[in-house]
Amino acid sequence: MKRSAWLAMALLACAGTVQAQDSERLKSAKALVFDRKYVEARSAWQGILASGGPESEAAGYWVARCSENLKEDARAFKEYGDYLARRPADRALAEEARTSRVGLAARLVKGGNVQPLSVLRDGLADSSRTVRYYAAFQMGGLGGVNARPAVPVLKKIVAEEKDADLVDRAKILLLRIDPQALANAPPPVRTASAHAPGSWLKVRVFEKGSKDKTKVSINVPVSLAEIVFKSLPDEVKKELTLKGYDADNFWDRLKGLPKMEILTIEGEDGESVQIWIE
Repeated sequence: MKRSAWLAMALLACAGTVQAQDSERLKSAKALVFDRKYVEARSAWQGILASGGPESEAAGYWVARCSENLKEDARAFKEYGDYLARRPADRALAEEARTSRVGLAARLVKGGNVQPLSVLRDGLADSSRTVRYYAAFQMGGLGGVNARPAVPVLKKIVAEEKDADLVDRAKILLLRIDPQALANAPPPVRTASAHAPGSWLKVRVFEKGSKDKTKVSINVPVSLAEIVFKSLPDEVKKELTLKGYDADNFWDRLKGLPKMEILTIEGEDGESVQIWIE
């Protein structure tokens, strides 16, 4: 009996020592992340992950987070995937991991690796609105054919979202992906304009030496046009400046034009751009 009691006490003491060691390792790993010592922190979290203890599930997330902070995108992308494959119970942490993985996927695609496109597409159908929106913004920013799958979610944001900043960001991306995407969208409430609410901004780009053959034809509600001009790339603004236009105030000047007066800009390659409001 005495021997059994001694053995039980010894086991309890060992368990207490192990728990204390685990607690100390966890505290140390968290402190390293807080101090931005990500290489050391990743190593510490990898040790906790390998231990299989109660904190090992969350450790997988922090391993990936450290790699992301170290700008090791491909490695972090895989580590987040490994963490999510273990089906973590912490929903908030899992959502953060999916969001981070979407951002990493977009960066990898921009760097020439198209394989992560599937993660962006999956993000568009995620159960979390945060992940869906983030995936739409990231995919919409890719440009070209890779951006098109984001259009339905971006349109949903425009139609349903109450946050004006999110709506404007979605509109800008939609106009970049497809200039006609917002042609039938109801105009948002904006400050008063000299032009009627139903007015349209029209842009035509004519081929070199032609006055009737258009390369680009865009019709945008005046209420949305300001967003277009605010989102012009820096190189376009620079070219407008070289042409003698104040790029930052170009939209304000355009609004002051009489209705149906055409503003014509001649391009370097002989192309002609006409802009007017009707």
